[in-house]
Amino acid sequence: MKLLLVRVGKGRTRWADEAVQDYARRLPRHLAFEEQVLKPSPFRGDEVAVREAEAGRLLEVVKSGDRIVALDERGSVSTTEELAGWFDEAARLGTRRLVFVIGGPYGHGPMLRSKAWKQLALSGMVLNHELARVVLVEQLYRVSTILWGGAYHH
Repeated sequence: MKLLLVRVGKGRTRWADEAVQDYARRLPRHLAFEEQVLKPSPFRGDEVAVREAEAGRLLEVVKSGDRIVALDERGSVSTTEELAGWFDEAARLGTRRLVFVIGGPYGHGPMLRSKAWKQLALSGMVLNHELARVVLVEQLYRVSTILWGGAYHH
């Protein structure tokens, strides 16, 4: 299974890039990780229009056989072990890629949330997008050590 993180963002932040790269390089080969950044839609006074436009562009990245996990503050706050269970379930369902999606500053539109297989909140608090991507990739690495061995998760 492959892992794809698609996010709406303006650019890169060095500290977050370094942390994401560090955890991503630790992932086992069979969990090929890729990150893709989409530019935010311009805000012209209508948050709904921005969410809809970004949702459409995010969904264009999704292919047949993919499962979307939307990172959303309204999602379920799961334990690492529960996230590992999602990996097992996805594998049993024949998932080719788990596509983790981080929306823009106005969040996800209902169209994207309705197409998501799961909705995940990384915390009960709202996290900035750079911190969210670091936390997510660290958890992906932690899940890999639970499922396929390693001393990282105790």
